[in-house]
Amino acid sequence: MADPAAVLGDLLAEGEELEQLVAPLAAERWSIPTPAPGWTVAHQIAHLAWTDERALLAATDPGAFAEDAAQALTSPETFVDDGAQRLVDELPPAALLDRWRTGRATLHRALAGRPAGVRIPWYGPPMSVASMATARLMETWAHGQDVADALGVRREPTARLRHVVRIGVRARDYAYTVHGLVPPAEEFRVELTAPDGDLWAYGPEDAAQRVTGAALDFCLLATQRAHRSDLALYAEGPDAAHWLDIAQAFAGPPGKGRAPAVVEGAGRGSTDGAGAAL
Repeated sequence: MADPAAVLGDLLAEGEELEQLVAPLAAERWSIPTPAPGWTVAHQIAHLAWTDERALLAATDPGAFAEDAAQALTSPETFVDDGAQRLVDELPPAALLDRWRTGRATLHRALAGRPAGVRIPWYGPPMSVASMATARLMETWAHGQDVADALGVRREPTARLRHVVRIGVRARDYAYTVHGLVPPAEEFRVELTAPDGDLWAYGPEDAAQRVTGAALDFCLLATQRAHRSDLALYAEGPDAAHWLDIAQAFAGPPGKGRAPAVVEGAGRGSTDGAGAAL
């Protein structure tokens, strides 16, 4: 089990790193398109602000959150986007930045104050504090990647990627389920090279189905911020290869992902390691 305090500390750091990217931007630059079709820099921050507020509601008022979750079921594919769009429409960039900054600080205090063992309701299964913080960190990192790509900034990968990797590995069966497929019965071995050169390993050492490569590239794949053909990830076994085609670390319907950026014929496994805009 992850240490909630450690994950919460990393979540704060991830948010602060992204804030350093967007805080100096002139108001007009918040309208820059990002690799996500139809999403500007403002939309990326609004998505984080809106979802942080939903997480805060779940942690502090489960009854009110249950009503919110019931409403989400009426439009599951657009509910989050609609909420974020309202923030973009209502708030100028400076106010949107302040709302996100205030919201994530309030959420941090609320999660840090939850008693050990308490489960927090969510749109899927209830989550522990550590799992909720991990999910928020994953989304913050993924939206931050879109912002960095839009601005032409290369972010240095950090050890915080371990949290994104972990949720991506744990979501293996979920990825199959949302595609209407039966997950493989056997566990996979996943071995990824961390930013500092260490090896992050998951699953039995003798597993026949294996995934290896760079931790950064696995994070880009699992958050659907890059196409598999542009990444240094390798599969041994047909089931592992199939997983890399459908992997997703986020809840909700299967995403459309990104189109390949490499030239035709460059071959699977090539990468520039920069998570370039697709």
